[in-house]
Order: sequence, then C-alpha cells, then structure tokens
Amino acid sequence: MQKLLFLGIGIPLIILGALYPIDGYKSTKIARLLYVEKAVNSEKGYRRIPEGALLKLEDIKLNLTSCNGEVVDSLLKEDPEFSRAIKRAIPSGNYSLTAVDMSDPSDLKYAAYRENRGYQPGSVGKLVVLNAFFSELKKLYPNSWNKRTDLMRDKRVASGIFGTGDHHTIPVYNIETEKQVKRKVVSSDVFSLYEWLDHMVSVSNNGAATVVFRETMLLNHFGEKYPELTDEEALNYFKETRRDTLTNRAHRVINQPLRDIGITEDEWKLGGMFTHASAKYVGRKGGSSATPKGLMKFLVLLEQGNLHDRKTSLEMKRLIYLTDRRIRYAQSPRLKEAAVYFKSGSFYKCNREKNPNCGDYQGNVFNYMNSVIIVEQPNGKKYMVCLMTNVLNKNSAWAHLDLANKIDRIINPDA
Repeated sequence: MQKLLFLGIGIPLIILGALYPIDGYKSTKIARLLYVEKAVNSEKGYRRIPEGALLKLEDIKLNLTSCNGEVVDSLLKEDPEFSRAIKRAIPSGNYSLTAVDMSDPSDLKYAAYRENRGYQPGSVGKLVVLNAFFSELKKLYPNSWNKRTDLMRDKRVASGIFGTGDHHTIPVYNIETEKQVKRKVVSSDVFSLYEWLDHMVSVSNNGAATVVFRETMLLNHFGEKYPELTDEEALNYFKETRRDTLTNRAHRVINQPLRDIGITEDEWKLGGMFTHASAKYVGRKGGSSATPKGLMKFLVLLEQGNLHDRKTSLEMKRLIYLTDRRIRYAQSPRLKEAAVYFKSGSFYKCNREKNPNCGDYQGNVFNYMNSVIIVEQPNGKKYMVCLMTNVLNKNSAWAHLDLANKIDRIINPDA
C-alpha cells in the first residue's frame, strides 16, 4: 500500500497580507487597521504597502451598477477577439480561466478557457462564508444597514474550539501599548464579528473562517435572539443538537445564498468548515468545488451591487481590498499602482513514496492553486480574472504572476 502524506487541514492555503481600507478603523473598530494607519502616517512610512493599496473608504466603488438589472449569464458572452488574446497568454497544462474587461461597463468583454471545469477551490471558498454571513445579517435587519454594521462592530464572540488548529497566524494589535504581534488563534480569543471577518479574509485564517461559519449558523437559527446570545448559549446549541442535523443545516445555510443569486451547485459549493476541531459538532457534506465561471458570476454580481443589496456588495468589496504585501497573481509588478481586490487559495497532496522531496505547494497527487482578482488601474482600465490551476510538482505562484503580467498587457497596453 502506498503511503500518502496529506499536507494541510481540510482546506489549506497560504495568503499573506491584509485587507480593508486602512482608514476604516473608526467605522469598524478593527484594531489592526489602526496599527497600519499609524504606520503609514509615520515619518518612517510603511513600505509594505504599494501605491495601489492606499485608497480610502470613499474611493472604493462598484463598477457595474449601471447594468445591475442585467442577468449575469447574459453579460458573460465571449468576445471572440478578446478571448483569443487571453487564450494565447495561457501556458500549457491544467489551467482554467475567466476574464472580464469592464473598463467600459456598457461594452463588457468576456474571455473564457475551460470555464466550466471544476477545481477544489481551497480558501477561495471563504468567500462563500462571507456571502452567507451577510445573507443572514440582512435577514436579521432587512431595513437597517446601520444595525448590521453596529452588530458587526459591537458583538464580540469567543473562538472556543472552533477557531483552533490552524498554523496560520493573525495580527493582534494592542491599542493601549501600541504593539502588534502575529500568533495563532487560541480558544480564549475574543474578537468582534468585524475582526473575525477580517481575520478570515485578510490573512485567510482557517480558524477565523470557522468562527464566522459558526456565527452564520447561529444567526440563522436564533434570528432576533442572536444579538444577545452568549458564548455559553451558543456552545450549548452545538452540544445539544444532533451532529447530522447540524451538518445538514450547515450545508444549507452556507450554500443556499449562492443558489439564491443564481450560482448553481455545479458552479460553486462548499463542503464544510475549515478546521478539524469543528468536526466534533459539524461534519462535511458533498465536498467543495468551484469553476472559473461560477467565481466570475460572483464577482460580476458583486460589482453590480446584487449580492444581497448595494451596501452589502460594497462592504464585501472593501473586505477583499488588498492593503498589504501581495502574493501570487497579485504580486505582478504591473499591478503595483493598481487597486486590487483579491482572494487566493491552494490545496495540495504529496505521495512521499513517489517523491520524498515533494515540497510545499508542489503536490504530486493534486496541486490546486487559485486566484480571484479585481484590478483597477489608475488610468481607468478595470478588469476581473478568475484563475484555477492544478499543475503537479510545481509551485505555480510565479506562473500566476507571469500570466498576470501578460493579461494586464492585453487589457492595459499603454501602461
């Protein structure tokens, strides 16, 4: 029997950086933002942030609101010339990609290459959790955006076992001492909902994603009682409910919001939570998969303002705005001055008998690496790319970067 070494947890990834506009501390009370804002405004400056990461809250806007009445599938019709140019840039191997040039919202250009091929999405799947959380939040306060943001800012919840077990760190800033440390989530950690969302998306912490997943389930079950729900009452709900009931509910609560906006199960689904510890209460169901077409439909809906409502769409876009060191596709030097909204994930597995030196992100059984990105260049060129790859025995990060250079040259030739 072959001995297979599985690297990572249920849905492992690496993405370093931080998101959300750095002037957002006042409205969100995400402590990390205050640290970055002070660093940027200090005499020494903050060299980790490229020019494109300095947008203010008011600078971030949705690009496709003028066509928010259009059905997404009707907008994603291939432009032959644009599609040919994009396809010529794609290297050989197991690549799939969708791209939309939205520089002129009245004349969208769509390119697709193996758009319906399914891949394990890795931590790109955390966008499913983000979407489901905001879906439940709107159900709780359908007519008040302020009540939604107040709850995210003011309600604090503990990690418990749900947030533990991920080796990726989170930034923890002490406002009083003005010191920041990066460490793993521990069970005693207590953060606001906004901060858990930020930890989930910015550094893609699996524990934070599981906490947000948990809170989405609690929002769905407790409804108007949720704002006053204690950590003890929340844990008792998981202890006292059958595991299979919780598993089925988790699958429905997290995936149904995708179906409600027209993304099918074949196009994108999430199989479960992101940490092993959560399996004590909630199992996995059906596995996770996504297609470049499904991911692009999500981004178009976001830019239309059609993810639940316009304010929600804008807030979700702010949460994926990259304000720190860039990696993989986003690391392209041609994007330095561009604002980028980015999520990346990887998922890989090594057979050590076949190759004892099989390295990180170089799986020889499978080796998924995925990137979704919105690019806004200062000259007005704006576009979106959803890239999914499964290239064995090779860290595809540099190939993603090279492809980013080529695609930007196609769409933004005068830069």
